[in-house]
Amino acid sequence: MKIEVWSDYVCPFCYIGKRRLEMALDQFPHKDQVEVEFKSFELDPNTPKNIGQNIHEVLAQKYGMSVEKAKEANQGVGQQAATVGLTFNFDEMKPTNTFDAHRLAKYAQTQGKEAVVSEKLLHAYFTESKHIGEFETLAEIAEASGLDRQEVLKVLNDKNAYAIDVRQDESLAQQYGVRGVPYFVINQKYAISGAQPMETFIGALQKVWEEESPKPVLQDLSTEEDVSCADGNCVIPEKK
Repeated sequence: MKIEVWSDYVCPFCYIGKRRLEMALDQFPHKDQVEVEFKSFELDPNTPKNIGQNIHEVLAQKYGMSVEKAKEANQGVGQQAATVGLTFNFDEMKPTNTFDAHRLAKYAQTQGKEAVVSEKLLHAYFTESKHIGEFETLAEIAEASGLDRQEVLKVLNDKNAYAIDVRQDESLAQQYGVRGVPYFVINQKYAISGAQPMETFIGALQKVWEEESPKPVLQDLSTEEDVSCADGNCVIPEKK
Protein backbone atom coordinates (compact mmCIF):
# COMPACT_ATOMS: atom_id res chain seq x y z
CA MET A 1 0.00 0.00 0.00
CA LYS A 2 1.31 3.43 -0.92
CA ILE A 3 0.22 6.71 0.65
CA GLU A 4 1.18 9.96 -1.07
CA VAL A 5 0.96 13.05 1.12
CA TRP A 6 0.77 16.55 -0.36
CA SER A 7 1.78 19.10 2.25
CA ASP A 8 3.70 22.29 2.93
CA TYR A 9 6.23 22.89 5.69
CA VAL A 10 4.48 26.04 6.96
CA CYS A 11 1.04 24.42 7.05
CA PRO A 12 0.03 23.68 10.66
CA PHE A 13 -2.65 21.18 9.72
CA CYS A 14 -0.11 19.33 7.58
CA TYR A 15 1.96 18.62 10.68
CA ILE A 16 -1.12 17.66 12.67
CA GLY A 17 -2.40 15.46 9.85
CA LYS A 18 1.00 13.80 9.47
CA ARG A 19 1.05 12.91 13.14
CA ARG A 20 -2.51 11.55 13.06
CA LEU A 21 -1.64 9.37 10.08
CA GLU A 22 1.42 8.06 11.91
CA MET A 23 -0.69 7.28 14.98
CA ALA A 24 -3.16 5.41 12.78
CA LEU A 25 -0.35 3.44 11.15
CA ASP A 26 0.92 2.44 14.58
CA GLN A 27 -2.41 0.68 15.12
CA PHE A 28 -2.56 -0.82 11.62
CA PRO A 29 -1.48 -4.49 11.63
CA HIS A 30 0.00 -4.21 8.12
CA LYS A 31 2.10 -1.11 8.80
CA ASP A 32 5.25 -2.78 7.49
CA GLN A 33 3.63 -3.06 4.08
CA VAL A 34 2.76 0.65 3.82
CA GLU A 35 4.98 3.16 2.02
CA VAL A 36 4.50 6.87 2.74
CA GLU A 37 5.80 9.39 0.21
CA PHE A 38 5.69 13.15 0.72
CA LYS A 39 4.70 15.38 -2.17
CA SER A 40 5.45 19.08 -2.59
CA PHE A 41 2.76 21.73 -2.30
CA GLU A 42 3.27 25.45 -1.71
CA LEU A 43 0.43 27.27 0.01
CA ASP A 44 1.67 30.51 -1.49
CA PRO A 45 4.48 30.25 -4.04
CA ASN A 46 4.70 34.06 -4.13
CA THR A 47 5.64 34.40 -0.48
CA PRO A 48 8.99 36.20 -0.15
CA LYS A 49 11.82 34.56 1.78
CA ASN A 50 11.79 37.37 4.35
CA ILE A 51 8.28 38.69 4.94
CA GLY A 52 8.90 41.15 7.77
CA GLN A 53 5.68 40.12 9.54
CA ASN A 54 4.90 37.61 12.24
CA ILE A 55 2.49 34.74 11.59
CA HIS A 56 -0.39 36.52 13.33
CA GLU A 57 -0.02 39.56 11.08
CA VAL A 58 0.26 37.35 7.98
CA LEU A 59 -2.94 35.50 8.89
CA ALA A 60 -4.79 38.71 9.72
CA GLN A 61 -3.85 40.26 6.37
CA LYS A 62 -4.67 37.12 4.40
CA TYR A 63 -8.16 36.66 5.85
CA GLY A 64 -9.05 40.27 6.58
CA MET A 65 -9.27 39.91 10.35
CA SER A 66 -7.75 41.66 13.31
CA VAL A 67 -4.41 40.52 14.70
CA GLU A 68 -6.18 39.58 17.94
CA LYS A 69 -8.60 37.35 16.05
CA ALA A 70 -5.66 35.79 14.24
CA LYS A 71 -3.97 35.07 17.56
CA GLU A 72 -7.13 33.41 18.83
CA ALA A 73 -7.33 31.26 15.69
CA ASN A 74 -3.70 30.24 16.02
CA GLN A 75 -4.22 29.43 19.68
CA GLY A 76 -6.99 27.04 18.67
CA VAL A 77 -4.74 25.35 16.15
CA GLY A 78 -2.05 25.07 18.79
CA GLN A 79 -4.48 23.30 21.08
CA GLN A 80 -5.25 20.79 18.34
CA ALA A 81 -1.54 20.22 17.84
CA ALA A 82 -1.10 19.54 21.55
CA THR A 83 -3.61 16.68 21.39
CA VAL A 84 -1.18 14.75 19.16
CA GLY A 85 1.92 15.67 21.15
CA LEU A 86 3.07 18.67 19.11
CA THR A 87 4.13 22.09 20.37
CA PHE A 88 3.48 25.06 18.10
CA ASN A 89 5.32 28.28 18.95
CA PHE A 90 3.25 30.72 16.91
CA ASP A 91 4.65 33.88 18.49
CA GLU A 92 8.17 33.13 17.25
CA MET A 93 7.46 31.47 13.89
CA LYS A 94 9.23 32.89 10.86
CA PRO A 95 6.93 32.84 7.80
CA THR A 96 8.87 32.25 4.60
CA ASN A 97 8.89 30.81 1.11
CA THR A 98 9.17 27.01 1.16
CA PHE A 99 10.32 26.21 -2.38
CA ASP A 100 13.93 25.56 -1.33
CA ALA A 101 12.76 23.42 1.59
CA HIS A 102 10.82 21.30 -0.89
CA ARG A 103 13.88 21.06 -3.14
CA LEU A 104 15.88 19.83 -0.14
CA ALA A 105 13.25 17.19 0.57
CA LYS A 106 13.44 15.98 -3.02
CA TYR A 107 17.22 15.64 -2.77
CA ALA A 108 16.80 13.85 0.57
CA GLN A 109 14.48 11.38 -1.14
CA THR A 110 17.29 10.31 -3.46
CA GLN A 111 19.40 9.61 -0.37
CA GLY A 112 16.72 7.66 1.50
CA LYS A 113 16.26 10.49 4.01
CA GLU A 114 12.94 11.99 2.90
CA ALA A 115 10.96 10.99 5.98
CA VAL A 116 13.45 12.25 8.55
CA VAL A 117 14.10 15.53 6.68
CA SER A 118 10.37 16.23 6.31
CA GLU A 119 9.80 15.70 10.03
CA LYS A 120 12.76 17.89 10.97
CA LEU A 121 11.62 20.68 8.63
CA LEU A 122 8.18 20.76 10.24
CA HIS A 123 9.62 20.62 13.75
CA ALA A 124 12.15 23.33 12.93
CA TYR A 125 9.45 25.71 11.71
CA PHE A 126 6.62 25.10 14.17
CA THR A 127 8.45 24.23 17.36
CA GLU A 128 12.00 25.58 17.12
CA SER A 129 11.05 28.80 15.29
CA LYS A 130 13.82 28.40 12.72
CA HIS A 131 13.95 30.21 9.40
CA ILE A 132 13.52 27.31 6.95
CA GLY A 133 13.89 29.63 3.98
CA GLU A 134 17.57 30.22 4.74
CA PHE A 135 20.15 27.88 3.18
CA GLU A 136 22.19 27.63 6.37
CA THR A 137 19.15 26.50 8.33
CA LEU A 138 18.29 23.93 5.66
CA ALA A 139 21.88 22.68 5.66
CA GLU A 140 21.77 22.26 9.44
CA ILE A 141 18.56 20.27 9.19
CA ALA A 142 20.02 18.13 6.42
CA GLU A 143 23.22 17.45 8.35
CA ALA A 144 21.22 16.48 11.45
CA SER A 145 19.34 14.04 9.19
CA GLY A 146 22.52 12.31 8.09
CA LEU A 147 23.15 14.16 4.83
CA ASP A 148 26.39 15.77 3.73
CA ARG A 149 26.23 19.47 4.54
CA GLN A 150 28.42 20.65 1.68
CA GLU A 151 26.59 18.55 -0.88
CA VAL A 152 23.29 19.97 0.35
CA LEU A 153 24.57 23.55 0.04
CA LYS A 154 25.72 22.73 -3.47
CA VAL A 155 22.22 21.51 -4.33
CA LEU A 156 20.53 24.52 -2.76
CA ASN A 157 22.76 27.02 -4.52
CA ASP A 158 21.79 25.50 -7.87
CA LYS A 159 18.31 26.96 -8.28
CA ASN A 160 17.45 24.37 -10.92
CA ALA A 161 18.36 21.38 -8.79
CA TYR A 162 15.23 19.33 -8.05
CA ALA A 163 13.04 22.27 -9.06
CA ILE A 164 11.32 20.19 -11.73
CA ASP A 165 10.56 17.48 -9.13
CA VAL A 166 8.76 20.02 -6.96
CA ARG A 167 6.82 21.41 -9.93
CA GLN A 168 5.81 17.92 -11.05
CA ASP A 169 4.28 17.23 -7.64
CA GLU A 170 2.39 20.50 -7.76
CA SER A 171 1.21 19.78 -11.30
CA LEU A 172 -0.07 16.37 -10.26
CA ALA A 173 -1.89 17.99 -7.35
CA GLN A 174 -3.67 20.26 -9.83
CA GLN A 175 -4.68 17.23 -11.89
CA TYR A 176 -6.15 15.66 -8.78
CA GLY A 177 -7.99 18.88 -8.02
CA VAL A 178 -6.14 19.49 -4.78
CA ARG A 179 -6.95 22.95 -3.45
CA GLY A 180 -5.70 22.61 0.08
CA VAL A 181 -3.37 20.50 2.16
CA PRO A 182 -2.77 18.10 3.75
CA TYR A 183 -4.08 15.80 1.05
CA PHE A 184 -3.57 12.05 1.26
CA VAL A 185 -3.90 9.67 -1.71
CA ILE A 186 -3.91 5.94 -1.05
CA ASN A 187 -2.90 3.64 -3.90
CA GLN A 188 -3.65 6.45 -6.40
CA LYS A 189 -7.32 5.68 -5.87
CA TYR A 190 -8.60 6.84 -2.48
CA ALA A 191 -8.26 10.39 -1.15
CA ILE A 192 -8.47 11.96 2.30
CA SER A 193 -8.51 15.75 2.49
CA GLY A 194 -7.48 17.64 5.60
CA ALA A 195 -6.14 16.69 9.02
CA GLN A 196 -8.90 14.18 9.70
CA PRO A 197 -9.27 12.39 13.05
CA MET A 198 -7.04 9.36 13.57
CA GLU A 199 -10.11 7.09 13.37
CA THR A 200 -10.75 8.27 9.81
CA PHE A 201 -7.26 7.20 8.78
CA ILE A 202 -7.62 3.85 10.53
CA GLY A 203 -10.91 3.20 8.75
CA ALA A 204 -9.47 4.18 5.37
CA LEU A 205 -6.40 2.00 5.81
CA GLN A 206 -8.51 -1.01 6.72
CA LYS A 207 -10.96 -0.41 3.87
CA VAL A 208 -8.23 -0.17 1.26
CA TRP A 209 -6.44 -3.21 2.63
CA GLU A 210 -9.58 -5.33 2.54
CA GLU A 211 -10.54 -4.19 -0.96
CA GLU A 212 -7.15 -4.50 -2.61
CA SER A 213 -5.43 -7.38 -0.83
CA PRO A 214 -5.40 -10.64 -2.80
CA LYS A 215 -8.06 -13.09 -1.69
CA PRO A 216 -7.25 -16.80 -1.16
CA VAL A 217 -8.22 -19.02 -4.06
CA LEU A 218 -10.45 -21.87 -2.90
CA GLN A 219 -10.73 -25.12 -4.77
CA ASP A 220 -14.28 -26.29 -5.34
CA LEU A 221 -14.35 -29.94 -4.29
CA SER A 222 -17.93 -30.50 -5.29
CA THR A 223 -16.90 -31.87 -8.71
CA GLU A 224 -14.14 -34.07 -7.37
CA GLU A 225 -14.42 -37.73 -6.42
CA ASP A 226 -16.23 -38.72 -3.26
CA VAL A 227 -14.61 -37.43 -0.14
CA SER A 228 -14.25 -39.82 2.76
CA CYS A 229 -14.04 -38.59 6.32
CA ALA A 230 -12.78 -40.41 9.38
CA ASP A 231 -11.36 -39.38 12.73
CA GLY A 232 -12.19 -35.75 11.98
CA ASN A 233 -10.17 -35.63 8.73
CA CYS A 234 -11.62 -35.49 5.22
CA VAL A 235 -9.56 -36.58 2.24
CA ILE A 236 -10.03 -37.14 -1.47
CA PRO A 237 -9.25 -40.73 -2.35
CA GLU A 238 -6.16 -41.21 -4.45
CA LYS A 239 -6.82 -41.98 -8.09
CA LYS A 240 -5.95 -45.55 -9.11
